[in-house]
Amino acid sequence: MHIRHAVAGLTLLLVPGPSGTAQAADLKLLVGNALKTVMDELGPQFEKATGSTLSFTVGTTTQLKGRIDSGEAFDAVILAEPAFDELAAQGKVVDTTRAVIARSGIGVAVRKGAAKPDLGSDDAFKQAMLDAKSIGYVDQTPTAAALKSLFAKLGIADAMKSKSKALDMQAAVAVANGDVEIGLTQISEILAYPEVELAGRLPSDIQTYTTFAGGVGAAAHDPTDAAALIKFLTGPNAAPVIKAKGMEPGETG
Repeated sequence: MHIRHAVAGLTLLLVPGPSGTAQAADLKLLVGNALKTVMDELGPQFEKATGSTLSFTVGTTTQLKGRIDSGEAFDAVILAEPAFDELAAQGKVVDTTRAVIARSGIGVAVRKGAAKPDLGSDDAFKQAMLDAKSIGYVDQTPTAAALKSLFAKLGIADAMKSKSKALDMQAAVAVANGDVEIGLTQISEILAYPEVELAGRLPSDIQTYTTFAGGVGAAAHDPTDAAALIKFLTGPNAAPVIKAKGMEPGETG
């Protein structure tokens, strides 16, 4: 198995192949953080099913969009839909290959074993935020924008300013490290860390979902295999994995 992945930012992580050295990959995928655990599981399945090799770089939508704008080569991409729309308008992805891979809601993370706040209603969520010593969310993401809007809607924007931290690391990691008491992030990013627990989802009437769209790069080295990857990620093998990671599957291929 030759799959490898990297984390966007300062550190690149390569998983070596059987020989102990990093293997060259046929396909390069850029994928949002929320889908990392999905790709950890489905990437090897895709390789086994197709014989292709795959590498993927994970990061925030803003990070990955910036890398593409800077000219980074890629075969396929999965990003929050507004960013995908921009890439399609710029001619950097083939819009006819677009597929919805998953839809992800916001969850509340606490350290493992910590008391879980009541999130059963809008008022309960509002009180939990006011009672928290500190909360954190990743800056410059769809989640951050949604939360700022939500706090304003609930009338607690000013109260949250002093206790909110705009993070440059995943919110679940910040909770695990003790940097913040509560993390607000995509549910799949909470379930990936055993040191933290999902206290619950945002109440349904104030929940915000991020839709992640995937497609083939306009300058893909192998557009046929890249299209096969997107089809695989919307197929019957992918749906149960996406659900298990806390998200809703998108289109079925």
